[in-house]
Amino acid sequence: MTPLEIAASAVTTISILLAGRNSIHTWWTGIIGCVLFGLLFWQAKLYADVALQVFFVLASTFGWWQWLYGNKGNSLPITRAGVRTIAKIAPIGVLVAGAYGAMLFHYTDAYAPYLDSSILVFSVIAQWLLMQRKLESWWFWLLVNTVAVPLFASRELYLTAFLYACYWVNACIAYRHWRSLSASDLKSDYEVSIASK
Repeated sequence: MTPLEIAASAVTTISILLAGRNSIHTWWTGIIGCVLFGLLFWQAKLYADVALQVFFVLASTFGWWQWLYGNKGNSLPITRAGVRTIAKIAPIGVLVAGAYGAMLFHYTDAYAPYLDSSILVFSVIAQWLLMQRKLESWWFWLLVNTVAVPLFASRELYLTAFLYACYWVNACIAYRHWRSLSASDLKSDYEVSIASK
């Protein structure tokens, strides 16, 4: 366990907990955590995860703006992506993860290239859904964390593996919290529309 791993884990944990609580501060704390994790994964030769951290920095910048102004200049509400959307993006994720894993396998010295690429691709999908405040983003975070825990442990990143196990629990809690917020938002919208008639 290095000071870099401790710092990256601490800052990212704060960011993830804030996301679960539906807080706008998840984004700037996430940017700092991603930079630190990018450096850590570079040292561990987990190159797909390095690329993922670069994506997260860019996505977090956009997500920050989206949550503040993505609803015609207003704050973006929690909504659902829907079964049709998930049914389209999940198979695409599997194909892209396989292709990127094959590239890492043939052209780099990456450790566990297919698992590493799966974490990258499905994290991108989860982040894309999170940026749009979609409830289903937490389903994908559960999948990512399930794969990430044993992979990071196998690289002796024990603190990171432990934290990803905690993130798995957080994703379960966050899903329930967001679902309740989404239901109350839908109920209040319904009540407003009834009252305006």
